[in-house]
Amino acid sequence: MNNIFFRIYLFILVFMTQCIFAQDYPDGMSEGTLQVNSSSIPVKIYATTEIGDLNTFADKRTEGNTLVILNESNFEPGYFNYSAATMEKFGQAGYQFFDKDFRMVKLPVTKENAEKFKYAVKTSKPVAATDQVKLETPFKIWDPAKGIKLGPITLHFYSLMFIFAFGFGYLLMSRIFKIDNVNQKYLEPLFTWTLIGTILGARLGHVIFYQPELFKEDFWSVFLPISTKGGLKFTGFSGLASHGATIALIFTTLYYSFKIIKKNPFWVYDRLGIVVALGGAFVRMGNFFNSEIIGKPVDPNSPFALLFPQQSSEYGVTVPRYPSQLFEAFGYVCLFILLWILYRKTNKKYQQGWLFGLFFIILWAIRFFVEFLKMPQGDEFIQIGSLNTGQVLSIPFMIAGVIIMVISKKFTITQAENEKPD
Repeated sequence: MNNIFFRIYLFILVFMTQCIFAQDYPDGMSEGTLQVNSSSIPVKIYATTEIGDLNTFADKRTEGNTLVILNESNFEPGYFNYSAATMEKFGQAGYQFFDKDFRMVKLPVTKENAEKFKYAVKTSKPVAATDQVKLETPFKIWDPAKGIKLGPITLHFYSLMFIFAFGFGYLLMSRIFKIDNVNQKYLEPLFTWTLIGTILGARLGHVIFYQPELFKEDFWSVFLPISTKGGLKFTGFSGLASHGATIALIFTTLYYSFKIIKKNPFWVYDRLGIVVALGGAFVRMGNFFNSEIIGKPVDPNSPFALLFPQQSSEYGVTVPRYPSQLFEAFGYVCLFILLWILYRKTNKKYQQGWLFGLFFIILWAIRFFVEFLKMPQGDEFIQIGSLNTGQVLSIPFMIAGVIIMVISKKFTITQAENEKPD
């Protein structure tokens, strides 16, 4: 047992050390090695989602060898001609183009072949088309496809993770209702109100807490998955906040509890918390696939270091960072397992509110501590000392969780009372 505690302590110590010695990357470039046949060529690595920044970089005189990671944001249809001119500028500056497997691309960029352009490389000695080329970095590069192409339609992994969250949530809640001997007819309305509360609350929460300017600048984008700035464009909901989803869920579940299933709201919250913990893990995995809600820059030699070439420009320079989405997702999975064990193996489910209070404390504690490693999401309108908006908003929820656990003794029921006769 002592060895286990020692290993946990060691892991925490290493983790905190990595946090303290994170890199600044003042020039916005990280380092790697280009293996050309048997030769090792040190390179500076650059990436950006902004075509304007990429165009400027093409004119920049860099010392040594340079590798630029290109991504789909550099070839948006709306300004493709500008992108093509930028690629031509890179060619004139002595860069060679390669696909994802480091096969040389000698054709001019077009809308049809743009996805082949993955790397732009400039070395003191040009690479030959027959050379075997491979990029080696001390960190991992996370640059997957964003979805599964089904003919003209792309099923985005982010959307797929939401489908998994609600799909598994539905199956899990169905199982819970069977365990508690509750009629399955109450499941459909719970799913409906949960869906409405999650999507509407998460969207409004993001806009209110992080992007209130949208109410004036692009009002319809607040409620619809579109953007009207610079022409009508389908965007999907690009900003969702868990704090807003939680607040909305509390109110929609109150309606469901009093008007539909007619049980103590804490009874519903106890069980919904188990489902939400698992769903939250899927959502953060969706953020991971989308290269959003990323972490702060980290030492490239850290085992946690990941480069996100597709990250949004709002996060600053594209350099190795913490995969904060995975940290949060892992925490939520652990919370789900804990709540499920307590629900199945103990009588705490009869102490209405106890599981929900514990869920609130741990969930928002995970969010609070992971925020130390996260980049800000939009403008930080709410700050106290060194705490950011996400941390400040998490504190009231943790306090509420403690209070709910304390008062839950007043709402203890028997097994017979737990099963709703129908």
